[in-house]
Amino acid sequence: MAAVIIDGRAVAKAYKEGIAARTQEMIARGIVPHLAVVLVGENPASQVYVRNKENACIKAGIRSTVIRLAQDCTQETLEETVSALNKDASVHGILVQLPLPKHLDEARVLRLIDPDKDVDGFHAMNSGRLMNGQPGFVPCTPLGVMELLKAYDISIAGKHAVVIGRSNIVGKPMAMLLLAANATVTICHSRTQNLAELTRQADILVAAVGRAGFVTADMVKPGATVIDVGINRVDGQIVGDVDYAAVSEKAGYITPVPGGVGQMTIALLLANTLDAAERCGC
Repeated sequence: MAAVIIDGRAVAKAYKEGIAARTQEMIARGIVPHLAVVLVGENPASQVYVRNKENACIKAGIRSTVIRLAQDCTQETLEETVSALNKDASVHGILVQLPLPKHLDEARVLRLIDPDKDVDGFHAMNSGRLMNGQPGFVPCTPLGVMELLKAYDISIAGKHAVVIGRSNIVGKPMAMLLLAANATVTICHSRTQNLAELTRQADILVAAVGRAGFVTADMVKPGATVIDVGINRVDGQIVGDVDYAAVSEKAGYITPVPGGVGQMTIALLLANTLDAAERCGC
């Protein structure tokens, strides 16, 4: 029996409608949520991502500012830009679009963002808050995965969750969120031995490895929930980390690519921006 398709578009649409209503309520109280995005260079994918974020803000009623810097801008210029946004009381959320050109120190720039405006959730302080179960900003993609699981009433507590990938953006925070929801969590990566043996134990399998079609049907437990975070371009098409056609015949639930997790990432970015504005109260 084919898996139930987790419709990220539908869930994100409903979620964004709630964000728009919340935004209007905040504006009525004199709080105008404001997201500032810093874009360096002309990376085509980054241009698309930033445009999508800007459009989502506009539709939700959130003020959006995009600061575009030249491809060859200096580290000093970029840091001065971020510092100015930190000091600007009208800006509630700051996002530096990644990846940055190779001559720039990405980690140093992310450390410079005010943790209370770090709506991407990449600052070490917010990572520490997540690890310790304290309030803070969580990276939008894993947070979006949790909202998809919630929307489909997929039980997490007591289940075995396996996360393939250990990045600071998806893998590690994903594992922490699942652990906080009382799952037993295994993190796998490029050095993991007997990977398929571990993935076949998963009630919830999250693929965030960045390799097209990496997860095959023989790696999946019958009836498992399979979450595909991958975004890969193959012959001009966007595909995930999961062999969707084969795995969807074996899994219980599955996210498509496109139309799955990616739809939720921007929705949670908007939610984080509203949270930042609420905390600021200005």
